Amino acid sequence: MFKGTGTALITPFKTDQSIDYDALKEIVYHQLNGGVDALIVLGTTGESPVIDLEERKKIVSLVVEQVDGKVPVIVGTGSNNPKKIIENNKLAEEAKADGLLVVNPYYNKGTQESLVEHYKFIATKTKLPIILYNVPSRTGMNILPETVVKIHDECKNVVAVKEASGSISQIAHLISIKPDSLSVLSGNDDQTLAIMACGGVGVISVFSNPYPSEMKKITTAVLTNNINLARELNNKYLSMMNALFVETSPAPVKYVMCKLGFCENELRLPLARATRKAKELLDKEMKRF
Repeated sequence: MFKGTGTALITPFKTDQSIDYDALKEIVYHQLNGGVDALIVLGTTGESPVIDLEERKKIVSLVVEQVDGKVPVIVGTGSNNPKKIIENNKLAEEAKADGLLVVNPYYNKGTQESLVEHYKFIATKTKLPIILYNVPSRTGMNILPETVVKIHDECKNVVAVKEASGSISQIAHLISIKPDSLSVLSGNDDQTLAIMACGGVGVISVFSNPYPSEMKKITTAVLTNNINLARELNNKYLSMMNALFVETSPAPVKYVMCKLGFCENELRLPLARATRKAKELLDKEMKRF
């Protein structure tokens, strides 16, 4: 669906907890100006579980309209309820989004076999390409490499997987057994270089919210076989990448975006603002930048 840097956009809120659509426009402009290759709206970083249906419609439509075909717009539509996923997928289709990001089911988690049936059910009900999202730290369930390949084999519109299992060994194994028609994207900023060195094609990034051009430089360097430059840049930015996950994301990145003047430092419960200790670390890293 894309190669390089895709940004997992935050959803900016005003102090009254309503969505700040003007701030969202500024953030999208910042991303396009930074040269990113794709925008992912309403994923984990976008606090999708606390976005209602009307807000979802307006967010997706706004981003698609503003991007105007310059880069793919991919919508996070995942849920543990397949009917809700299909409903979200239809909204993405109506807004003329370019693709879907579908996280593996959480809480009412099944088996590897049920995952195949789950994604088959979803894939047959949309024409949009789908990126699987494997993030066991949040879902409590890991999609094994063989399962990913089987899902792709049986669902031709499943074209990629965002891998956030954290296991480089697992991801390297997946890359070694997958067909060329399936792309692997890093779901963790700090593992982007390693995953791309193994054969991944890019990242869905939190770090690129404040620093789109910096992450773009890393992925471009790898894709053009300039590994030495990619390593140098990765080492330069790694401590900030890690600082953005010192507490549950997107609290740290929202604080940084606020400090940079893009939005208010607001989240919706059950998430809360970054703690003082986290802010001190982030302030230190921002000064270094």
